Amino acid sequence: MRRLASLDFMRGLIMVLLALESAGLYEHFFKASENSILNSFFLQFFHHPWNGLRFWDLIQPSFMFMAGIAMAYSLHQQKQNGISWNASFLKVLKRSGWLFFWGVLDYAVRPKGLSFELWDVLTQLSFTTLVAFLIFEFSALFQIIFSIGLLLLTEYLYRGTHITGFDMPFVDQHNFGNYMDTILMNKINADGWVAINCIPTAVHTIAGALVGKLLLGNGTISGLDKIKTILLFALACLIVGYGLDFMGVTPIIKRIATSSFTLASLGWCLMGLAICYWWIDILDHKKYLLFFTVVGMNSLFIYLFFEIVGARWFNGYITEITNGLLNLLHLPIILVQIGSSLTIFALEWGICYFLYKKKIFFKL
Repeated sequence: MRRLASLDFMRGLIMVLLALESAGLYEHFFKASENSILNSFFLQFFHHPWNGLRFWDLIQPSFMFMAGIAMAYSLHQQKQNGISWNASFLKVLKRSGWLFFWGVLDYAVRPKGLSFELWDVLTQLSFTTLVAFLIFEFSALFQIIFSIGLLLLTEYLYRGTHITGFDMPFVDQHNFGNYMDTILMNKINADGWVAINCIPTAVHTIAGALVGKLLLGNGTISGLDKIKTILLFALACLIVGYGLDFMGVTPIIKRIATSSFTLASLGWCLMGLAICYWWIDILDHKKYLLFFTVVGMNSLFIYLFFEIVGARWFNGYITEITNGLLNLLHLPIILVQIGSSLTIFALEWGICYFLYKKKIFFKL
């Protein structure tokens, strides 16, 4: 089975962007560009505070979308190797369990003690992966209808439930998602994230699996026809998603993954995949992908590294060293900060490159 190079690139690109964010690079550029036209550009590397959509709001949907594509390729390979559905189910169940564990662990250690939280992307992915697998063998039409059902369920949960204090569908800290967090974790996220985002965002993983099936399709469908199909669905998702927001029906809010956000972000994911698939897999532009591939091949490892090790020790340690050395050159503070962030990223990339060369890949 031919490897999908565009998927390796996209996965690597997402992880590179996340690693740079973890190293603090975007914050430094944002501060350095105050009162300039570039400030609006760097603002795109931060989540929208509530109603709206920025580039950074597409990172998690892309992550979950690509997980669906990868699952389709994995299940196809397992089927060719004669692995039964039951055996594949146990594999996915185990993977989901580990994703849940690492997702909870990511947020578990806080300065004030241990904490149980369900907002991490890995925790969310543990649910969406399982859902996508359970309906994987059904027809594409069924999966599309099922996905629409998930979005309608989300609409009902926010609009149709009337719980005192949490009966404002799209108001931060007063919506049904916040209420469920008090049930599940006895707390509410100060930034507005909610655990039940896993319900609507399961659509991203299901869509990824459907795209994976399409790309794996028999030879009677040309690569360009596959791209046309993907672009058609991308356009439909973008029109409906932005249309719901524009008409005031359902606002685009990433922090509670409204149906309009889910559709609009899915549209951009489909658009991005179509472009990458055309450029990389059809036109065969693969010469300069190594920089991203070495990170994408160990995406789980590097994510956990910069989220757990980086945030709690590595970043601070490397920053102290680089700041001390760069200050000897009497550089402006902003250049010192940018240099420190780039050094952190370079070392993390170097670790991934070492693992890549040694053919060590961490998978669940």
